Amino acid sequence: MKKSNFVILVLSVFGGLMFSLGMCMALIPEWNLFNVGIGLGCAGALVLLGAVIVYRKSAGCAPIRFSLKNVMTTVYAIASALVFGTGMSMVLVNTEMMIQGILIGCAGILMFLGLIPMIKGLR
Repeated sequence: MKKSNFVILVLSVFGGLMFSLGMCMALIPEWNLFNVGIGLGCAGALVLLGAVIVYRKSAGCAPIRFSLKNVMTTVYAIASALVFGTGMSMVLVNTEMMIQGILIGCAGILMFLGLIPMIKGLR
C-alpha cells in the first residue's frame, strides 16, 4: 500500500467516525449534546472533504470543475440521501410509521439508482 493511500484511508476513517459520532450526539436527545454534536459532525465533514482533496492531489487528478451539471448532481444526491434517511428514521424511531418509512426509504433507493445514469450516462 502506498503511503498516500494509507493517509487517505486514515483520514476517511477518522472523518467518518467524527461525522457519525457527531450526528449521534446531535440526534439522540438523551445525551443532551446537540451543539457539541453539530460541531463534531461539521469537523468530521471537513476532514472528509480534506481526504477528497488529498486523494485528488495524490492521484494527479485535475481540480473539481464547478459546472451546473456537477452542482445539480450534488444537490440531487443530497436530496436522495435525505429522502432515504427520512424513511430509515421513520422505521427506526416510530414503529407506527413503519410502512410509510419503508416506502419513503425505497423511494430514496430509487433516487440513488437514478444517480448512475446521471453521472455515467447510458450507452
